Amino acid sequence: MHSRREFIHRLAISTAGIPFLSSKFPFFDDRPLRVAIMGLGGYGTRVGEAMQSCRRAKLVGVISGTPSKIKAWQEKYNIPDKNCYNYENFDNIKENTDIDAVYVITPNALHHDHVIRAAKAGKHVICEKPMALNAKEGQDMVNACREANVKLLVGYRMHFEPKTLEIVRMRKEGEFGKILFFQGLSGFKIGDPNQWRLDKDLAGGGSLMDIGIYAINGARYMVGEEPVWVTAQETKTDPQKFKDGVDETIQFQMGFQSGAVASCLSTYNMNNLDRFFLNGEKGFAELQPSTGYGPIEGKTHIGPLTQPHKTHQTVQMDEMAGIILDGHKAIVPVDGMEGLKDLQIIDAIYEACRSGQKVSLQA
Repeated sequence: MHSRREFIHRLAISTAGIPFLSSKFPFFDDRPLRVAIMGLGGYGTRVGEAMQSCRRAKLVGVISGTPSKIKAWQEKYNIPDKNCYNYENFDNIKENTDIDAVYVITPNALHHDHVIRAAKAGKHVICEKPMALNAKEGQDMVNACREANVKLLVGYRMHFEPKTLEIVRMRKEGEFGKILFFQGLSGFKIGDPNQWRLDKDLAGGGSLMDIGIYAINGARYMVGEEPVWVTAQETKTDPQKFKDGVDETIQFQMGFQSGAVASCLSTYNMNNLDRFFLNGEKGFAELQPSTGYGPIEGKTHIGPLTQPHKTHQTVQMDEMAGIILDGHKAIVPVDGMEGLKDLQIIDAIYEACRSGQKVSLQA
């Protein structure tokens, strides 16, 4: 009978030629991205619930100004006291080695301060869109994360959505031919007039900041280029609800170096608007709904898009864990520079509304 030592030696020799792929072996567990959510409102709640199905991301902490919300989340998700913070003591997260990243899901005007504080605490940051109120703030945030040597990602969940990615693949492979036109329609009739989204100091604007950014961002990844000019027109029918600085409806157009053009609409005063349409010399693609929580529905000149629906926030957080922990690259970028490009376009659209002139964008 062979000794145990001989058996181990033989086993080592027999397996020497097998490639080592730790992610394929069930007895090797990938380390999760341990996340604290900042802002426990409606969307924060959606993200927290979706994370329960994640493979690589784990909800381990919360930051909120409302003690009752913290208590409820602790009970629901078994979050320890030491991983709970408010906005005053949040900087102490620097000493907490159980938290890798902070997901900022607070009102738009607070993103700048919260992201920079998280970066200074040495935590990776995921920030909801729009990343900031304007491009200057966005650049501050990119710089702060770069200086702290932490990653800054933006909550572009559609960048991981299967039907969206299939259209991007088809466009990259030339299946639509030369791209000629994109249309993006984003809108709904907003309710409570007292909500923060209609407060300029917290939202930084109106429909454009909230949902118009989907059409801006969608035009960029669908066309596959950066716009070189914008024009825009604002319409306001209810100045009581939509006060100064809070846009109700904006139509905007973008032009690209190739000659492709985009025509988009963002509104808080019309329902049934969630559609992307891409047209090329050889074919087309359509998504409707295009950016809702799903399922996304779509077709191309070839036929219906049939990729299965997956909860967007679950996929997003798993993919972002791979980006932060393993250095993965997203097919459509989700980093701070991606967020900054959208902010530069938003700034230009607002300028075009004020001036009535075409506004050039830096190449």
